[in-house]
Amino acid sequence: MTESEFTQLADAIFTRIENALDSSGTDIDYSFNGPVLELEFEDGSQIIINRHTPNQEIWIAAKSGGFHFSLQGGQWLSKRDDSEFFSKLSELVHLATGKPVSI
Repeated sequence: MTESEFTQLADAIFTRIENALDSSGTDIDYSFNGPVLELEFEDGSQIIINRHTPNQEIWIAAKSGGFHFSLQGGQWLSKRDDSEFFSKLSELVHLATGKPVSI
């Protein structure tokens, strides 16, 4: 995959996250800082989502740890536990808010 293709895929992921958060009805503040998306919750905790272009990975940093996802067979899968990116992010947001959020 070229760097341009990775960037397009990462942009689509960030757009999907933004749309899901906007329609979730939860009070989650988020902001973009270049290739980083920061989610901040009512208790001050954060989830940081970062595109790591050199490795063509999407990274999540949360209280429960860090996860690196790479595109495998059409899905973004964790190198740590084979979890799928959107499922893992939904789980982490649910833990932070106490409300189910589907991303």
